[in-house]
Amino acid sequence: MPMDRLQKVFFGVALAVLVGWVLHVGKQVFVPIVFSVLIAYVIVGLARLQRRIPGIGGRLPTAACFTLSILGIGLVLAAGVSLIVTNVGKVVELAPEYQESLLLQIQRLAVFLGIEAAPTWTTLQEDVLSQISLQALVGSTVASVTGILATLLIVLLYVTFLLLEQRVFSDKVDRLSDDPGNVAQIRRVVHDVNSRIGTYLALKTFINILLGVVSWAIMSIMGVEFAAFWAVVIALLNYVPYIGSFLGVLFPVAMSLVQFGDLASVVVLMVSLSAAQFLIGSFLDPFLMGNSLNLSPFVILASLAIWSSLWGIPGAFLAVPITAVLLIILAGFPGTRPIAVLLSRNGELGAHEPALPLPAPQEKEA
Repeated sequence: MPMDRLQKVFFGVALAVLVGWVLHVGKQVFVPIVFSVLIAYVIVGLARLQRRIPGIGGRLPTAACFTLSILGIGLVLAAGVSLIVTNVGKVVELAPEYQESLLLQIQRLAVFLGIEAAPTWTTLQEDVLSQISLQALVGSTVASVTGILATLLIVLLYVTFLLLEQRVFSDKVDRLSDDPGNVAQIRRVVHDVNSRIGTYLALKTFINILLGVVSWAIMSIMGVEFAAFWAVVIALLNYVPYIGSFLGVLFPVAMSLVQFGDLASVVVLMVSLSAAQFLIGSFLDPFLMGNSLNLSPFVILASLAIWSSLWGIPGAFLAVPITAVLLIILAGFPGTRPIAVLLSRNGELGAHEPALPLPAPQEKEA
């Protein structure tokens, strides 16, 4: 018996390593698919939230809810793409000016530290700093943005077919097994995934948009260039737990340091953006979302490290939803439920409300 258990552990570890290797090698294929699934969940979650609007929510047809969700997400994506395209030319134009400003700030720091006269400072300035080309950096960034836009088109194509596929998904689940008990168990797991992940992503998207708007207002008042672009970056980074909030403040503050060259203005901006992050993250986020995913903070950090190592930056954005789906699936079956208990925040794995159904397919004419 102990040998059988040891074999199971060995084969389980080997399977996990093999799956990890496949995920890493095939990330160019898997990442767009997973993103498309999550966007579909956002659409479902937004539709569910619309049904909760007091007064009119209950009167909205299901098809109308999904249509409004798709239009809303489409407008947000279109606005983001337009913003990037509009600002790329201006960034390239101002790159030399920013480079000179960056060198000036470094020289001021050297004077403050009393090392400007040191020979190593001159060598550093001539041999290293003079080789830094922000224009080349911007050029590589533009190439990366082009690749992202191409991937986005693929994701949107996947989302379209996923939503069409969902119309017959219920019938497929019914035919997965001849045992009604197994079918009912699968349905409970699917409903739980739809409810929790869809609601989480929809609320998280709303909170991130609100944070982006507040950050844009702060940066616009202070005169930070490309305030709208940085607001979009802040909203996107907020999907990454813990680290995203820090980077969402660091990037625009670093930009303001190059732009203003005034430490007082930089400190005011940093405090203002940090206050927005703290208020929304510490009060509004828990109030709206509660403990919807029931994931341990340590598990969130561990999943962030694991998925980032497998898929890079996309893995950081996908870590929490993927781990939450794994927890729900593991909790749905007796053999794996203890693992779900260890992954959860408080060890309690309760039931959740069913997901909002997609529009029923029209009956075919005889």
